[in-house]
Amino acid sequence: MKNVKELADKIRGNVSKVIVGRDEIINLMLTSILAGGHILLEDNPGTGKTMLAKSIAKSIDGDFKRVQFTPDLMPSDVTGLNVYSQKTGEFSLVKGQVFTNILLADEINRGTPRTQSSLLEAMEERQVTIDGETYPLEKPFMVIATQNPIETTGTYPLPEAQLDRFTMKLSMGQSKKEQELDIIGRFIDANPLENIGGVCTTEDIVAASKAVKDIFVHDCIREYIVNIILETREVGKTPNGYGAGVSTRGTLSLVRCAQSYAAIMGSEFVEPDHVKAVAPWVLGHRIPSFGGKHLRKGKELIQDILSRVDVPVENWER
Repeated sequence: MKNVKELADKIRGNVSKVIVGRDEIINLMLTSILAGGHILLEDNPGTGKTMLAKSIAKSIDGDFKRVQFTPDLMPSDVTGLNVYSQKTGEFSLVKGQVFTNILLADEINRGTPRTQSSLLEAMEERQVTIDGETYPLEKPFMVIATQNPIETTGTYPLPEAQLDRFTMKLSMGQSKKEQELDIIGRFIDANPLENIGGVCTTEDIVAASKAVKDIFVHDCIREYIVNIILETREVGKTPNGYGAGVSTRGTLSLVRCAQSYAAIMGSEFVEPDHVKAVAPWVLGHRIPSFGGKHLRKGKELIQDILSRVDVPVENWER
């Protein structure tokens, strides 16, 4: 998919003017976006989560809104509400922040469960219902959420139903010495985020998302993906397991992300390596645990599963 690869290269190059040494994370974010998904960025404070989300949003010349989640944030602040006008004697809709192309839900776990749940319908069905009336959202619509994993005071853990709606859960990681020096050089005089603009339109993203669906997935690759999913469910049956395993939504997310990643890499068909590249990020956060604690991180468990599931060796082309 030459056009999709060229689009991804343009966005990656633009974002890399601000974000240093995170090309693979940027690739994964683009993979999720072109797969029509949402992204959860979880990492320590100050690692560049919000900066990365803003850089992606500025690279796509669409509508961008940010919501700072706090305990006093109300669902209507996100979705909107009908307001009565004494002058006209009628109710009018005041749209919330969700009516946008890219919604940055900053520190989403600081919002109450009631406010967090206001995003469920929007993330799954691309619509919101206000006072019984349903309103479609813009195309494309995506949520990029951030959360801090090390603070628990004043936070509300995301329920499994909410986590399952995020296509990927990503982590920025710590920068190396050379990267830290590069960051100082870029930011010492000015903020490079202020100097980047859009390199594509929302129409480009919609067209690329449609093209991604045409990436060929051979029957043996489909079976390989299902075998990975079934293995997560087998693990969940053990006394010390992680619950029910990955849902069918997770299966479809893995297929879509493998197609999207293949397109970004310039391939016309999905290979096992494409599945392996995205599986830990697509499936790791979808593995619930008994008693609310993970004995091991979900991403590590997926890596273990990938190491023991047989890889198809057939010709994967159409």
